[in-house]
Amino acid sequence: MRKKQPKISYEPEADVLRIEIKKGKLYDTIELGNFVIHLDKNLKPLYMEILKAKEFLLRTNQSVLKQIKEPLLVQDREK
Repeated sequence: MRKKQPKISYEPEADVLRIEIKKGKLYDTIELGNFVIHLDKNLKPLYMEILKAKEFLLRTNQSVLKQIKEPLLVQDREK
């Protein structure tokens, strides 16, 4: 059985990235910095919002790229 993929949307005016995990009735919300997690009555995530999404994604991409490049540079020096 295929697992349903999360639905991802972006609201440019507010700079918010929304990741919908499942449909359901909102019960509670947890805010962790620029992350907002919306929960159902069983405290399972319904969807998550990333505020200031552009900034977050740019920092994340730079960090990932740095981690990818550093091992390659070490391998190149060993040759």
